[in-house]
Amino acid sequence: GIVTFIGVSEDGKASAVVGVTDDLVGTFSAVDLVKIASAALGGAGGGGRPDMAQAGGPDGSKAEAAVAAVRDALAG
Repeated sequence: GIVTFIGVSEDGKASAVVGVTDDLVGTFSAVDLVKIASAALGGAGGGGRPDMAQAGGPDGSKAEAAVAAVRDALAG
């Protein structure tokens, strides 16, 4: 499976984490997906490993949009 978590701090900044199970790493990269989430949060970049990656962004009010952007990317 694939999981996406978005956390929002008191100052409104957001952190995103994406995890991808071993059986899907050949198809989906957590790094690519977390960059999509970060862009939705107003950030740029992110990094980690193909199975676990993290990023951030300045606009925590876009947390639901970040999850939706990852979901859309998975749908193709």
